[in-house]
Amino acid sequence: MRALYPGSFDPLTLGHLDLIERGCSLFGDVVVAVLQNPGKTPAFSLERRLNQIRTATNHLNGVEVISFDGLTVQCAREQGVNLILRGLRAMSDFEYELQIAHTNRSLSAEFETVFLATSAHHSFLSSSVVKEVARFGGPVSHMVPEVVADDLARLFNLPFPARMR
Repeated sequence: MRALYPGSFDPLTLGHLDLIERGCSLFGDVVVAVLQNPGKTPAFSLERRLNQIRTATNHLNGVEVISFDGLTVQCAREQGVNLILRGLRAMSDFEYELQIAHTNRSLSAEFETVFLATSAHHSFLSSSVVKEVARFGGPVSHMVPEVVADDLARLFNLPFPARMR
């Protein structure tokens, strides 16, 4: 079975990576689909985000990393999947994610959304929080894969690399 894990991944966090790893063990194959959202100005280019994810998941079998624009259900259809994987950190995520799942289902009933609770030790992580910590010079190596920590150090002109001491 193949699952689609869509998101902006700006940047990829260890919480995202945890869901990808668990998705692989549950579903076999996971297509990580990086959204090109014209309404947002990402910290990292699309190509850089794709590379970060490929580097961070190179130890896994069954991961494909692609980009898409438009509707998630269109991407899922193009990829030949009927399962959309989403992560939940807190109740606030559930309301938003449930709305998106219902919207996707209303657009095409062939797609199911499966929610995985984020591992407790990653429940505080978001891409926004990671960028904020890095922007002010805080260590992020416990929040993101090494490739992302290095890219954040370059982005914010921090001592290289931005690791926990």
